[in-house]
Amino acid sequence: MTVVAVLADPPRPGLVLPDLAETTPLSPDDAAALYTATLKDTARAVERSGGDLLVNYRPADLLPDEHVGDTSSEAELRALVGEALDDVTDVRFEEQVGSTFSARAGNTAAHLLREEGVDSVAVTRGTAPLLTRPVIDSAAMKLRQNQTVLGPSTRGRTYYAGFTAPIDYADAFEGAELETLVDRANDAGHHTEFLPMHVGVETAADLRDLLPVLWSRIAAERVVPEHVATFVHDRGLRVRDDEIVVDD
Repeated sequence: MTVVAVLADPPRPGLVLPDLAETTPLSPDDAAALYTATLKDTARAVERSGGDLLVNYRPADLLPDEHVGDTSSEAELRALVGEALDDVTDVRFEEQVGSTFSARAGNTAAHLLREEGVDSVAVTRGTAPLLTRPVIDSAAMKLRQNQTVLGPSTRGRTYYAGFTAPIDYADAFEGAELETLVDRANDAGHHTEFLPMHVGVETAADLRDLLPVLWSRIAAERVVPEHVATFVHDRGLRVRDDEIVVDD
């Protein structure tokens, strides 16, 4: 089974999804609530898949001083995952190690593959609501025949990066990370396969791309990520004339 490592921050206003609070009608509290919803949907998708869920959190010493609170990152994220899942007994919670996202993601992936000897590991930020159980299971199947499996997102990013053997992770998740990860996979002699493109929600442009997809799936009575769809519905978030608005 693939260990799916969700690299997560405690959902504190101003720390998570700050661009949305600055460029959309969402307040910092709203942005934190949306981040909470995406993490809950991700945790539920992994738990319902054939993968093993690892919540890899930033501890206090890796957070900006202004976002260090009285409650630990682990406690906040344990509570969040506990609200999303019926049983958290098999969920692992471990601290991230490293000064950048690339370092933290790479340390996690390399440790699991080299030190724990897992068959495959995937890294996700937990901000792609359409990373669903079928997508995770499809990725696991692809990892049986490919050493690297990537889920492309917009602006050259990835929402899922799976490996059966390590690559050079230094600065691999910066900039146009999809191309960098493929180059590093090639350098390591990996065969690379891809998942369907899905939006990872970090910016106003991302949210504009996601909202019509969610509303159209709701209208067609198709499966949607429950917590994110509820957040969007309750806030009345829509796209009008290429702008994000709040319907009264």
